Amino acid sequence: MNAARKKAAESMENTDLVIEVVDARLPEASCNPMVEELRLFRQRPCLKILNKTDLADPAATAAWVAYYNAQEGVTAYAMTTKKPGEVARIPELAKSLAPHRGVPTKPLRIMIMGIPNVGKSTLMNALLKKRVAKVGDEPAVTKMQQKLYLDKNTILTDTPGMLWPKIAIPSDGLMLAASHAIGSNALIEEEVAVFLAEELLKRYPALLTTRYGFKTEEMDAIAVVEGIAARRGYRQKGGDFDFEKASHTLLLDYRGGALGRISLETPETRAVLLAAHAAELAEKAAKAAALAAEKAKNAANGRRGT
Repeated sequence: MNAARKKAAESMENTDLVIEVVDARLPEASCNPMVEELRLFRQRPCLKILNKTDLADPAATAAWVAYYNAQEGVTAYAMTTKKPGEVARIPELAKSLAPHRGVPTKPLRIMIMGIPNVGKSTLMNALLKKRVAKVGDEPAVTKMQQKLYLDKNTILTDTPGMLWPKIAIPSDGLMLAASHAIGSNALIEEEVAVFLAEELLKRYPALLTTRYGFKTEEMDAIAVVEGIAARRGYRQKGGDFDFEKASHTLLLDYRGGALGRISLETPETRAVLLAAHAAELAEKAAKAAALAAEKAKNAANGRRGT
């Protein structure tokens, strides 16, 4: 990741426009803050593509598009690579953000960025109408940068999916894990499934009932996973529910859209989450300052006593 970041920083200098691909189900949680940092440092405009809209809640997606379009230097575009007509609009949108480029003497230089498994490589293949980037349902399939010509006046630079060193908000990490941006070897599926079940109970309980056939009233997240095990007949030797298998089923159903169109965050819930996180950080800072002051006071008293 460090090597990829360094290479991206070098390439950004010779880039006119950044296309950042995010997961429409969790646009902010799937935004790499390093991408924003690099882009703003070079003052490059951004076409923020909310990909996988076929899996996301349409109302939430519309709210996110309005949220990003209100930001300076950002144009949001919600789409799915499964629809060629939506992919075909991207070059036109890109050129509108850098109208001074895109001619033979000054080709438009575009860098495509995003975290692992948001669909960057699939987008590259769809734009170029041929397989030029390796695609897979696992994070970090793209390993190195590659430059390709979209047309004679437009150059695309595809970059490896980059995660940032530390995910500050725990629920962001769980959203990323649920959506498969983090490899399965780096997470405990049961923990992620319980988090997802809790979010679904709050946001989309009816979809759980439709998919699995049980009523969710008075259920908690663990009961949801156990309910899936009961409905599907997932049992271990001895008759206990196979919680691991049921957790895997819930995650697969969410990732593949079998549960329905789901968004794990909206601009409103994001604002509440950030406010809570800021309050938590302020509380920790206040406690640390009080502890430091107490230590300094004790040290001063000790010196006077001697």
